[in-house]
Amino acid sequence: MLISYGVRPGSQAEQVGRLILAVFVVLALPALPFGTYLSYPFVILATWFHEMGHGLTALVLGQDFQRLQIFADGSGVAESMVAADLSPFSRAAIAAGGPLAPCLAGSLLILASAHQRLWRPALWALAAVIFASVILYVRSAAGFFVLPLVGIAIALIGWRASDYMTRFTLQFLGMLGALSMLRDFNYLFTEEAVVGGQRMLSDTGQIEAALFLPHWVWAAIILAICAACVGASLKYALAENRQGGSVRKRPANVAQFKRKR
Repeated sequence: MLISYGVRPGSQAEQVGRLILAVFVVLALPALPFGTYLSYPFVILATWFHEMGHGLTALVLGQDFQRLQIFADGSGVAESMVAADLSPFSRAAIAAGGPLAPCLAGSLLILASAHQRLWRPALWALAAVIFASVILYVRSAAGFFVLPLVGIAIALIGWRASDYMTRFTLQFLGMLGALSMLRDFNYLFTEEAVVGGQRMLSDTGQIEAALFLPHWVWAAIILAICAACVGASLKYALAENRQGGSVRKRPANVAQFKRKR
């Protein structure tokens, strides 16, 4: 009698394993030999997600997103021309757009990983947005140098890589965005920060200045929203009924062990 303990291709267990591997790569890469250099493009990409969040939120609210600067140390700033009479709620929304953007983008990428028809288009779309942002908004050497290389790599993976590598890349980038809330944890709970050699209000400090409640309350709210979005996207992507359709019928000589509740 044959007893099978393997992981069924396309099953929930396989997807959990891939996501765990993606999380391990994201968290462990900086600690590996030369990991600082290997992780540098992903640091720049995470900053790009953040600053584009500020700029795109300003655009949605009818303001003028002028330029995006990403510095060599991985910090960045998005500059927007806003109306003098812009409401405090709109100012707070622009400030919140930065820390929320990586989590929202990561959640969308994780959701896309649940549908095979979206794997490659999602990567191509991300690469296209990166190239467009470099042309329209990026105005710094680090951004000009690193972001096009990242965009080319993502586009090539979407074009030439295997399905396994394509999906893993999508999940890896999704987890990179999702886990950026841990990378920005200290920044969120700081009222002021030094960016590009200049001291300025942090994102949550700007929300505090525009509205009410202390900055650390807004930091907690942002983290809760990010956790909810990431959790919902993971629940959707890992649902058993989305892991490749119906369960294959096992041959009669394969023993199955189930625990009754």
